[in-house]
Amino acid sequence: MKKAKAFGFVLSFVIAGAAASAEAFVDLEGAVAFTGYNDVRIPSVGGTDFSLADDVESAPVPAFRARVGYTFKDRHTVFATVAPLTIRGTGTLDRDVTFEGTTFAAGTEVDSVYRFDSYRLTYRYAFVDRYYLTVAGGITGKIRSAEIALMSPAGYERRSDLGFVPLVNALIHWKPHEKFGVVLDMDALVSPYGRAEDVLLALQYEYSPDASLRLGYRMLEGGSEGGGSVYTFALINYVTLGLTVRF
Repeated sequence: MKKAKAFGFVLSFVIAGAAASAEAFVDLEGAVAFTGYNDVRIPSVGGTDFSLADDVESAPVPAFRARVGYTFKDRHTVFATVAPLTIRGTGTLDRDVTFEGTTFAAGTEVDSVYRFDSYRLTYRYAFVDRYYLTVAGGITGKIRSAEIALMSPAGYERRSDLGFVPLVNALIHWKPHEKFGVVLDMDALVSPYGRAEDVLLALQYEYSPDASLRLGYRMLEGGSEGGGSVYTFALINYVTLGLTVRF
């Protein structure tokens, strides 16, 4: 009984200490997304190479993402991210394009949809934690829900995919000034089956001890060549404006 009481006291002390040094935060980011390139061939054997940036022109679109997280014991952070993205395009094909078994004839005006929604859970640890420099790393579990569709008066085809991808997370936050800093934040992984990079470079302003603003550039790049079923690689550029509030 005494051992149980002692264990309970120690456990309560640890939990209280963690709670005392814990900090919750909400991060919201709005952006304008521009398609750099978006190359598609589905199926990768038998399909036609075409571009959702050139053959079917895609205009810039608004985008957003949100993160909710928790930092405890100063160096440990866990957060969830939701980052939806849908880009639509229109163009007239200058050649026959076979997509998902349907051929869209040259001269046909087609509409396209490119959707890439990302849901992530991240843990990272701050290896360096000083007032002027933070260097942290960890791991992200990402669920991506993706879709590519082509449609015309003569036909409609779509390819959707839902999958899990592990990523390496890294953060560098350098503060040469009390109020201003530079942030490099990324999730990335390269494998024999493809690659994925989501990289933010931003200038951050500490508006108050509990709130910060940032303006930056985000790059979302990657794709896969899945064993004859799909070939798709895209680069999306973002101009971003973000707000972080800590509680």
